[in-house]
Amino acid sequence: MNKCTLALSALSALTLALASTVAQADKIVFAIGGAPGSLQGQTSQYFADALQERLGDAHQVEYYHSGQIGDERQLIQKLRLGTVDLAAISSIMSSVAPSFALFDLPFLVKDRQHLVAVDQDIVMTDLAEDAREQGLEIVSTWENGFRQITNNERPVNVPEDLDGLKLRTPQSEWRTRMFETWGANPTPMAFSEVFVALQTGVVDGQENPLSNIDGAKFQEVQDYLSLSNHVYSPIWLTAGKGGWEKLPEDVRSAIQEVAVETQGWALAKGEALDGELVSVLEEAGMQVNMVDRGAFVEASTPVYEAFASQVDGGQALIDRALGLAGE
Repeated sequence: MNKCTLALSALSALTLALASTVAQADKIVFAIGGAPGSLQGQTSQYFADALQERLGDAHQVEYYHSGQIGDERQLIQKLRLGTVDLAAISSIMSSVAPSFALFDLPFLVKDRQHLVAVDQDIVMTDLAEDAREQGLEIVSTWENGFRQITNNERPVNVPEDLDGLKLRTPQSEWRTRMFETWGANPTPMAFSEVFVALQTGVVDGQENPLSNIDGAKFQEVQDYLSLSNHVYSPIWLTAGKGGWEKLPEDVRSAIQEVAVETQGWALAKGEALDGELVSVLEEAGMQVNMVDRGAFVEASTPVYEAFASQVDGGQALIDRALGLAGE
């Protein structure tokens, strides 16, 4: 091999190495814990595709679902470490900053219009600052949906029907407290573990939005669906504070712009799914009933009292959120 050939080979190897380094540096890793068929999964796929289109070939958006690179607790740690750039985080945010447990209060959010008002007035101001103090940056609020109760024992009409039921909840202190107040035996676990837990009888039931129930195929291992709308559960597009500040300004702007578009898409999709999925789940064999909302609201008073007394500024947050509901 002559010197010219050697030089060309060395130059080629160097070019490939540099290209690999650039590709690695320009990679944006985005992960969620939810299944691809859930609204969380569909929304995240929409965002990942739209962001890739917006950024073009200069950046590679790598999207992971179903807890492929960690459940939400692990993803929060990876955001702080900078090994994940973006993640969709749901109920577990209350373990990061107690103020996020506002969304664990039963029957707080009236509808999606109310949610948008709370997002603008409370989430992107007070709650986002609380998250920032814990090393996280809230980029946008998306929909996880109004949550419903499923189980294999009996229809749930009033809180007493939950007595003794082993019910999976997210890894959220306040969601656990709510179901304890209602008489259930809550069992926190990662979403990715729920199907097998239901299938094997480790838990009797769970609570999730209809899109998560259908997306994870819980109808295959659950008999009863009780429509409660007991909590409106957002997901937050979240970055690590340090990693977010290191992103180029044009990339941050693109992420923010696409995230806003995605919020509108998610809210519209969630509303559409609410009108479709009850029939889908009934046709799959689930017995569906409406809970006695008044009985559950009455039984929820201790949860509100605990939040008001234990979370700094809790009563003020409750009052502001309820005041945004309109007539």
